[in-house]
Amino acid sequence: MELKMRKVRMEEVEMLEPVSPTGQYFSRSSPPVCITAIFEFDNPIDDSSFAATMDAVILPTNPRFSSIMVEDENGGKHWKRVKVKVEDHMIVPRFPDGLSLESYDAYFDDYISGIGMDPFPNTRPLWEIHVIKYPTSNASGSLVFKIHHALGDGYSLMGVVFSCLQRADNPSIPLTFPSFRKLPKPDDDMKSLISLVSQVLSGVVNTVLDFGMGILHSSLLEDSPTPIRSGEEGVEFLPIDVTTMTFSLDQIKQIKDTLKVSINDLVSGVIFLGTRLYMESTSNESGNARSTSLVLFNTRSIGGYRSVNEMLHNPEAQNLWGNQFSFLQVPLPKLHGSDGSLDPLKFVYEAHDIVKRKRNSWAVHLTRMLLESIRKYRSTEAAAKYIHRTQKNASMGLTNLVGPIEKLSFCNQPINGLYFMVFNVPQSYKVTVMSYMNQLRVALGTQKGFIDRLKLRRCIEEAYDLILKAALNSK
Repeated sequence: MELKMRKVRMEEVEMLEPVSPTGQYFSRSSPPVCITAIFEFDNPIDDSSFAATMDAVILPTNPRFSSIMVEDENGGKHWKRVKVKVEDHMIVPRFPDGLSLESYDAYFDDYISGIGMDPFPNTRPLWEIHVIKYPTSNASGSLVFKIHHALGDGYSLMGVVFSCLQRADNPSIPLTFPSFRKLPKPDDDMKSLISLVSQVLSGVVNTVLDFGMGILHSSLLEDSPTPIRSGEEGVEFLPIDVTTMTFSLDQIKQIKDTLKVSINDLVSGVIFLGTRLYMESTSNESGNARSTSLVLFNTRSIGGYRSVNEMLHNPEAQNLWGNQFSFLQVPLPKLHGSDGSLDPLKFVYEAHDIVKRKRNSWAVHLTRMLLESIRKYRSTEAAAKYIHRTQKNASMGLTNLVGPIEKLSFCNQPINGLYFMVFNVPQSYKVTVMSYMNQLRVALGTQKGFIDRLKLRRCIEEAYDLILKAALNSK
């Protein structure tokens, strides 16, 4: 059942904001692509002031939170402002009383999987708050913020969510986020010139290779079916399981300093190695099968999030709204070398080299121009199909967000953990990563009944231990 949009006459939508091409893509499937952010509370939830807080913070941030998606006579989609009653967007489910934590874990997992698949009502703006007042192994209660991806990407949406939260230790002090500023390089005009020329030349070569291979991957080159890729038609319509694990950010920083790579390189290496271990243990020799990961990244030329006040009054911050991201097509390193040996650090270094090379490329911008040309000269539907094929032909997706350093609270209720997941994309396997309170939370979204999520989690934890041990021995 396709997502239905209200039909309006062309003259009624002339003054409305059009839905971006990327946003239109995210609204093409039913159920639509959506993001869920899960907040785990220390104590039982008191939701008596939630609606007032959401009304004061969320609605003024951007008109899209008070708008529905409408369709004109020509099939073009636009945002139309409507009157919003926050209570209509708040859902409090009922589970049986008096169950064990393990039983509530199962209810919670099934509920998350279910709401990820549920379509949004076409009569209300495309967001929901689910307040789960039952304990799990990780929390005394949970809040799930579900948002249609057409409203924006993870960066813009999490910026809004963080604006609803305060520091648990002192609400009057702003949240702080990890700094990733690069160290300044020493001045040397000749070396800088040589480096610049070399970078430009390699960038041209990388652009030609990446753009060409990107087109092939999006049209002809499809990853083989493996234990992480079922290859089923309509896989985006199938339910998924969500499983999480936590790693120490301090320990990760120690490992990355030893190996002289970035945190993203290290985390990617851990996930790729763990994935290959799972593949090999599930199906012999699949550890060396051709598999590709779409690594999503933010394309905004700024660091950090913007507050609600900035989003309301700063024109530059308003321009940061929407879906401003792209992806790198990263082949997973093979599990075994030609001699049959396993080198855990190879996965980290290969991830580092591949991402570094692909970032020194203009293929991302050419791809954006290609998509715009497809949309302009063919149709939005054709551009949506191109993006869909790009995702479908890959084996997995990987994306990450940076969270606050300090402990958060919502309506004076402390939050112990948070993570997010993307639903309804055409892949059997999705991975999201988020930092919070000096920890790294990795969430696995796996096709229900196809991927053994607990076994996969054990394999990723084993990969982390292997890389940790190898890094310590390399000193």
